[in-house]
Amino acid sequence: MRFVVTGEWRENRLLALILIWFLVFGVGVWLTNLLLYLGQMELTYESVVAHYRGNEEQFRPPSSYRGLLEITHFHLLAMSIFILTLAHLVLFVALSSRIKFWLIHLTFFAALSNEAAGWLTRFVHPLFAYYKIGAFLLLQASLAILIVAVLAGLLFNTDKEYNDNSPKG
Repeated sequence: MRFVVTGEWRENRLLALILIWFLVFGVGVWLTNLLLYLGQMELTYESVVAHYRGNEEQFRPPSSYRGLLEITHFHLLAMSIFILTLAHLVLFVALSSRIKFWLIHLTFFAALSNEAAGWLTRFVHPLFAYYKIGAFLLLQASLAILIVAVLAGLLFNTDKEYNDNSPKG
């Protein structure tokens, strides 16, 4: 933590290497998240509804309670740790506190919404499929912004260091 607060994260080659490798894995998480989504459904209302509620013409059964529970259990843990790490790193990037505040909240909100939307589509109403599509796109966009921001903060030396940490909303 000291390396990031003091700005040494850009000068310590070993730490920079660790962070770059983390970001490489982060891009992998982002890409596989996209490919897994698109491998199961498209970015259309009909496709999302068929995935969660089933489709008799396609001989596609609805998602089971147990199946959704297993996926949600894993995603809540993995995504929270991944976003926690990215959000922590973005605190030390030369962005305004307001941007950091909203980006961090938006990313956590999108991840939670993405999980909830599948449940809502399956068990509440099919119109929540639109919520699923929006939440997924928002999650992908906010994760990409966090990854790029951390990479830019690591690669480009900036005048503003970690000194503006008040979360102004």
